[in-house]
Amino acid sequence: MDDLFYVNECSSTNDEISRILLYNTSDFTALYTFCQTNGRGQYGNQWVSSSGKNLAYTLAIKKSSFHHSDFLFNYYTAICVQTYIANLTGEEVYIKWPNDIILNKKKIAGILIEKKNINQTAYFVTGIGINILQENFDEISNAGSILTQTGQRLNLRSFVENFHAYFTEKLKNIPSEDEIMIHLNTHLFRKDQISVFEINGSQQNGIVRKAEKNGKICIELETGMQSFYLKEVKLLY
Repeated sequence: MDDLFYVNECSSTNDEISRILLYNTSDFTALYTFCQTNGRGQYGNQWVSSSGKNLAYTLAIKKSSFHHSDFLFNYYTAICVQTYIANLTGEEVYIKWPNDIILNKKKIAGILIEKKNINQTAYFVTGIGINILQENFDEISNAGSILTQTGQRLNLRSFVENFHAYFTEKLKNIPSEDEIMIHLNTHLFRKDQISVFEINGSQQNGIVRKAEKNGKICIELETGMQSFYLKEVKLLY
């Protein structure tokens, strides 16, 4: 059984869902809002979202439901978001390692996965923020929405209900590790293109070659191939 809950407003769906899990025992429990006031992103950053225009969605998945590594869960979540948006819009959608979603060179979605133990049960608490109808991003130059990047004005409620059904179904039919990695690397943002990276506080050119099963990204630099974990390298675009 899986459940989908809605709240009119909350500070963070990742925090709010912990209260629901105290009494809900479904394998897949989700909470969403269109008004999140204090969302979190990677690196401890805040996920800024305009009220009534975007989706803040968290799905709590029992860890026992996923038999690959935590890194593969991270990748597979990004793949599910990427394929859903690609199918819905008919556009090419890419994954910026490890799990940002890029549409026409703009970040339209971000993912934050936290591991929590609640009532002696281990969960992947999977927060997904998707920009859907927002049109103005002020000084965030690399951000966009489905509306700004495609011109498509989608219904928020239909979007989340259909996405939830799609995501939970994908989690009930998990592919092999090799299939996950092939899909990820096929849709990896700026793969095999010269890009600028920030490494140890300095910028240098390099080429993304592949994401690896151990959670690292393999980049060809002028000094040769190097692999990096999250926070060790930043792709500038």
